[in-house]
Amino acid sequence: MTTLDKAQTLQQLHQSTTILRVVNVWDAISTQAVAALPETKAIATAGHSIAAAHGYADGTIPRDVALAAVERIVAATDLPVSADLDAGFGDPGDTARRAIGIGVVGANVEDRLAPFDDSVAAVRAIVAAAEAEGVPFQLNARTDALARAGDRPLAESIQDAIARGRAFLEEGAALVFVPGVITREIAEELVAGLGPNKLSVIGLPGALTAAEYEQLGVARISYGPLTQRVALRALQELATDLYGNGTIPADTPVLN
Repeated sequence: MTTLDKAQTLQQLHQSTTILRVVNVWDAISTQAVAALPETKAIATAGHSIAAAHGYADGTIPRDVALAAVERIVAATDLPVSADLDAGFGDPGDTARRAIGIGVVGANVEDRLAPFDDSVAAVRAIVAAAEAEGVPFQLNARTDALARAGDRPLAESIQDAIARGRAFLEEGAALVFVPGVITREIAEELVAGLGPNKLSVIGLPGALTAAEYEQLGVARISYGPLTQRVALRALQELATDLYGNGTIPADTPVLN
């Protein structure tokens, strides 16, 4: 598929009433392992996990390093790739342009609860860059209205998320990503405020299931750095066993 074909495919997945489940990856081999599953319709990167794999704290990886890692992920699959582009690395429009240039067809870009007008301007720049490239880029515009709420009352944070999300959608974002533990009540309020099939959530411990979110009109669920954490726990557990009297399980599949 061409980049345009992949972008249109991801667009269709976002617009479907069936929730899009994306299992986040961080390198070529994790991409291939997930992409090999018949249930996988699209690939999403985890910026936190990519940063960790390169020895950086979340949000501190240089843009060139991050994009080089994403480029390897794009090359490892024929599926559409949506990339975590942090907060745009200081130039959201140019970062989106460069991402499209390596075959990325969608992205998460976070507002980090920056001033409202600055956050909207970032979305506008990304959408303009995508339009200039002729690609229906699927911006999963993230607002940290809940994740960075601090002591602010929950009701106020939800209304802020809706206000920011509506503004992002008006500028051309495909979805609004609101990270946090989204309860049924919060999801209902966000969907009512943003519209059906416009909300994207993360599957944190304590969250609803994907099927439950689907019934509420949520468009997409991802899992961020949690997938890498589960993989690393499995590695530590294996290592602990091997340091004892363990052996590699005989049924270990050749996935690499």
